Amino acid sequence: MKLKLHSQIFVALLLSVLVAMALKVANVHDSSFANGLVSVCDFLGKFFMNALKMVVVPLIVSSIISGVMGLGSERNFGRMAFKTLAFYVVSGVIAVVVGLFVVNVMRPGIVSVETAQNILGQAERSEAFIEKVSSSNAQDMVEIFLRMVPPNIIEAATDNGQLLGLITFSLIFGFFIGKLPESQQELQKELWESVQGVMMMVTDLIIRLAPIGVFGLVTPIILRTGFGLFYPVMMFFLTVLISLAINFFLVMGGMLHFFGRVKVIEHYKAMAPVLLTSFSTASSASTLPVTIEAVEREAGVSNRTASFMLPLGATINMGGTALYECTVVIFIAQLYGVLNGYQIGLVDQILVVMLSWLTSIGVAGIPAASLVAITVILGVVGLPVEAVGVVWVTDRILDMCRTMVNVFSDTVGAVIIDRSEGERTAYPLD
Repeated sequence: MKLKLHSQIFVALLLSVLVAMALKVANVHDSSFANGLVSVCDFLGKFFMNALKMVVVPLIVSSIISGVMGLGSERNFGRMAFKTLAFYVVSGVIAVVVGLFVVNVMRPGIVSVETAQNILGQAERSEAFIEKVSSSNAQDMVEIFLRMVPPNIIEAATDNGQLLGLITFSLIFGFFIGKLPESQQELQKELWESVQGVMMMVTDLIIRLAPIGVFGLVTPIILRTGFGLFYPVMMFFLTVLISLAINFFLVMGGMLHFFGRVKVIEHYKAMAPVLLTSFSTASSASTLPVTIEAVEREAGVSNRTASFMLPLGATINMGGTALYECTVVIFIAQLYGVLNGYQIGLVDQILVVMLSWLTSIGVAGIPAASLVAITVILGVVGLPVEAVGVVWVTDRILDMCRTMVNVFSDTVGAVIIDRSEGERTAYPLD
């Protein structure tokens, strides 16, 4: 029986641990054989990360353009569309800010210099990161907005630091496709959806190599750290879980109470099948039929609202994913900060928040979407993308948790928007 991808990745992680343990127990972890194995692993890890970086630009451009080009059409951009998009923007930004707050309070990446050296490798100093954080000042806030409008979009496409401009251009380009005559809209729609389809297939092919890439990325780290790696990774894991829990219970619960005017506990109970399905599948799209049925039947949301909001939410409402991306980047930045003697500043953290939210929309619905997005953000703040291997061991369980948060946010949005349209849910407060 063929193992599913996440099971293959788990096996690769387990194999990394066993190989590293065997070499250490045999006291040959500094031998020529071990050094040769590390060289092979470095090649495999770099090959996998290079393949991921190869698809980032065309994938993000085609995904964003395909996702927003219908919004330029006046008939699709009415009152409910505006409310829906406003909810997704606000809830997504709040989720990222929660993640940013918790990771700065818990500081899972603030470890000893020796531990940081072992995790990241003594030679892996990021000069780009040092340059960014050491020269950070108030003027950088202006630079963020200037980066959103690059003078050369081709140059922006080849420079990780300019991907914010590429995302902005894709959003504008996609929106104004909806303003074209209908015949030209259809032509553009077919073009960009076909490009997106091809890029998703290419990405799927690359993600199939993930078990090999993960083995290559993680094995050298464990050989360097022994099991000193697990304390910071455990703290990172707890940081993400606490952030997701705050968003899931406090933020979403508060929105249901104050804006949806419904009985919060009743909504959590009604959405239990949705939560269990999304947790087990780790897929918003796969959970969609269950979500629609539960929201209409159990929550009493009208079909008009549910059929509009929920499919759109499964595509672009990725607050939990954005929260995770932000936490990963700040965690890695903290590790590099210990190693290099600098800490990521407020301006770059704001940039991380913006990019976490934007990229969570742009690459939503593709395999390992968060991994692709994280490589983008790491490049923007001057960190090596290979560092993402540090958190691979936790990715599957956190993927299940953040998908559950994403889907639950969709149901909350449907209730709130439906109530704002004058409809009455199954368990109103008034």
